[in-house]
Amino acid sequence: MTDNNEDPGPNEVVDAYFKAKASVHKLAGYVEDWVDIPLGDYRGMQWMIIGSDDGGTCVYGDELSVKSCGGGECYSASIYTQRFLPKWVYRSPSHVLICIDTQIDGNKFLGVFDTDKEVHDEDIKASFGGWM
Repeated sequence: MTDNNEDPGPNEVVDAYFKAKASVHKLAGYVEDWVDIPLGDYRGMQWMIIGSDDGGTCVYGDELSVKSCGGGECYSASIYTQRFLPKWVYRSPSHVLICIDTQIDGNKFLGVFDTDKEVHDEDIKASFGGWM
């Protein structure tokens, strides 16, 4: 960065991007391997995993409830499981990184979620039982 409040140069912007991306990965011990999965920012959403971290479904939305999820007001994505990664859900005290596959147009993301917004509601999980 320059001292006179000028915009950073192109190399500085690219360097800052890769440094920030590496810092996000480091939050929960994610190590990129073979495929560069783009980051997705889901920190503002509530979320839960239905099934297991080893191949379940990630459900997320502004507010998770049986009513909101049944009314189509939440999203679901399969946990993206590929052999090149040792695991697909990376938990830290502050954030969780989840490899998600939207199953739409080949879109896969390393979703960044707030740990504090994880929902543990068995009624919501049960409501998905018939169609997941």
